[in-house]
Amino acid sequence: MAPAIFFALLFLLLFSASSYLQLQEDGFISVALSDKGLDYAKDLLIEEAISSVLSLQVPQIKKSVDIPLIGNAYMVLSDISIDGVQIISSYLKTGESGVVLIASDATANLTMNWRYSYSGWLLPIEVSDRGGASVKVEGMEVGLAVDLKNQEGTLKLILLNYGCFVGNLSIKLDGGASWLYQRIVDTFNVEIEAAVEDAISGKIREGISKLDNSLQSLPKHILVDNTAALNVSFTDNPVFSNSSVKFEIDGLFTGRNEVLASNDYQRGSETCVSCGGFSKMIKISLHENVFKSASLVYFKAGYMQWIVDELPDQALLNTAGWRFIIPKLYRQYPNDDMNLNISVSSPPIIQVTDRDVDATIYLDIIIDVIDAGEVIPVVCISMEISASCAAQILRNNIAGNLSLKKFSTYLKWSKIGNLRMYLIQPVMSVILRTVFLPYVNLHLRNGFPLPVLHGFTLQNAHIFYTEPWITVCSDVTFSGHDSLPQLPAYSDPVL
Repeated sequence: MAPAIFFALLFLLLFSASSYLQLQEDGFISVALSDKGLDYAKDLLIEEAISSVLSLQVPQIKKSVDIPLIGNAYMVLSDISIDGVQIISSYLKTGESGVVLIASDATANLTMNWRYSYSGWLLPIEVSDRGGASVKVEGMEVGLAVDLKNQEGTLKLILLNYGCFVGNLSIKLDGGASWLYQRIVDTFNVEIEAAVEDAISGKIREGISKLDNSLQSLPKHILVDNTAALNVSFTDNPVFSNSSVKFEIDGLFTGRNEVLASNDYQRGSETCVSCGGFSKMIKISLHENVFKSASLVYFKAGYMQWIVDELPDQALLNTAGWRFIIPKLYRQYPNDDMNLNISVSSPPIIQVTDRDVDATIYLDIIIDVIDAGEVIPVVCISMEISASCAAQILRNNIAGNLSLKKFSTYLKWSKIGNLRMYLIQPVMSVILRTVFLPYVNLHLRNGFPLPVLHGFTLQNAHIFYTEPWITVCSDVTFSGHDSLPQLPAYSDPVL
């Protein structure tokens, strides 16, 4: 097939009728690669392809020619290898049915060995010669079209069409009586062109097969710590437009040994967050239900309760420090040490606004008195805390910092009678600011992993809020540690 016809067919594949016009099943994390991101991915793929082609060995070529008066001439080209490739231009195009990648005006340098022999009735003995040769390939065109489909939560890469076409090549012989055989070797042009085209086409098939296997092996869950995992399975086929590719990921947290049904959460509005005029490679949008599911998992696991036996103001952990705040406590338990048993009474209520993330937290603080070695619960104070969280990007994690907006207190129960809550409220403020918020932020700063492939790192990220979505717009860099896609394992706790 002629190159022009072949590449025209590749583009027709993009805009043929496809299943992507069907209704999408939504996830709670959306990842979109922009044309800038696709261009970066194209350059990485071409770099990897060139690296693999440089180790390519082309099968040897044999040819036998009957020369009048002389007899049968036999020539072999062997050890044919590609030792240099340069691509002048390339482009990647997306459409409804997938992606087309074309590299054009490519040049390649080949080296090979040649061996020549002939014998006939005029020469009763065989005459042979050998040497090396260099080949310059110009005007080479390489193209392929691929499709991506969701296959039970992973991605299946399908090679729709591919091809390689060599424009011109020139052969230069070295060694032996090369000047004598140059014209004969020139007759090998067609065979060398076909061999190079077949070899590179084979490399395309091999490369796509390896990439498909890697995509199929991507985990469906990322372990965050010993308690939680993030569901990163794909919920539907990727959506291709003329300038981007969008992936829908489940995105909900689960316990390590639990299965959480996504239909327990409603997604609501579509993601329509822009990057604020920034031209970025990747856009990752997280629905507020991602954070709600994390909150629920850690609440059920008992991570939202702890005993406080040290304070910046240690006097508050002795009844003497409370003698003017709760006199009855001091009179009944004079100079006894205390603990604060702090627990979140229900999963925090989380809502993404157009400015930040709002959190409503219901907290119980039980004052325990340690009397003669016995821990005695004396008072329980309940608090309703209104806080805001500013999202941050730390490496490939999304982290946060919680700030107190306001809080209210009320007496839940008491073994020492009624209390003057207006005296207790300032003490609770100190405990919130010096104990609760620093403890929570210590863990929020670790964050949790975004679905970014191993070897890639977010760079110059910006965060945008549009209820109920948080969107991270970022460029990426590639470390080059591993050419195969894989998601990382994490061990940093969230809470």
